Amino acid sequence: MANARKTKRPQLRRTPVARKLPPLNALRAFEVSARLGSCAHAAAELGVTPGAVSQQVKKLEDFFGRQLFIRRNHQLQLTDVGHSVYAASTEMIETLRVMTQSLVHGNERTNLVVSVLPSVGVRWLNRALPEFLREHTDLRVDLRLEEDPVDFFRTRIDVRVSYGEHIYPEFVTVPIIRDRVTVMCTPALAAARQLRGDAAALRDEDLIHICWRAGFAAYPTWTSWFESAGAPRQVRRELGHSTDISSLAIDLARSGSGVALAQCWLAQEELRNGTLVMPFKTSIDLQYRYCAVHARGNARNPGVRAFVEWLCVQGAQL
Repeated sequence: MANARKTKRPQLRRTPVARKLPPLNALRAFEVSARLGSCAHAAAELGVTPGAVSQQVKKLEDFFGRQLFIRRNHQLQLTDVGHSVYAASTEMIETLRVMTQSLVHGNERTNLVVSVLPSVGVRWLNRALPEFLREHTDLRVDLRLEEDPVDFFRTRIDVRVSYGEHIYPEFVTVPIIRDRVTVMCTPALAAARQLRGDAAALRDEDLIHICWRAGFAAYPTWTSWFESAGAPRQVRRELGHSTDISSLAIDLARSGSGVALAQCWLAQEELRNGTLVMPFKTSIDLQYRYCAVHARGNARNPGVRAFVEWLCVQGAQL
């Protein structure tokens, strides 16, 4: 009996599954429209007609089968789905931009847009930044002073220095430093008022108050400092000076105009050179930390990565 031939099973070829991607031109038109809040403004940036932008956005909505915008009086408002698509599309476009910058422009100088709280910008970053720039001669910094919250994508911010880890939950947030506040004044004022560790020697007329804005509601006050110092009292705020920005409080104290409950990080140069002194040991940690914030798509941006790492090193040294 002849040996039966072994029948080979035919191998099935696996048909590669095509990646289903949204139309990229439509995604780009949507991203610009969402960032600028208008098809007309998006058309001006893209160099096309507003009708062409509207068609591309409609094409993307048809692709997802969901409404991305609510259109009211020529203004565009993102739906909940639109917000999700916008966040993902901006990351994708930023990643493509960084890749293009690296491949096409190579070692050419690049621009880094840094947004920072005004007090941090004028009291610390302006003095520390030259060191970073000397180490990274290929970067050109666009420095912007602005309060929270900021719109990263609409104003094309690369890195934000912000107060609090909770403000931008959809972004990468890297803690830099937790600052503390303590009493500061000039040596002359400390001597004149005989400020030798006795909190009762502080007069209401000499106190410089900071009217913290909504995002800084948890900031320490003179009342909380006196409690921490073991000398609770009712402070007559109207007798002292007031400002709504911490950098001005430090400037007033430096001029000899009074005693500030000021941040050590922001006054480190004056404390180092003796322009300001700390006549009391009591200090209060801030509730939140200062952070570096950037979009997830910027994690691969060499300039962003270098700047955030530098900020962390600076914070560790304070």
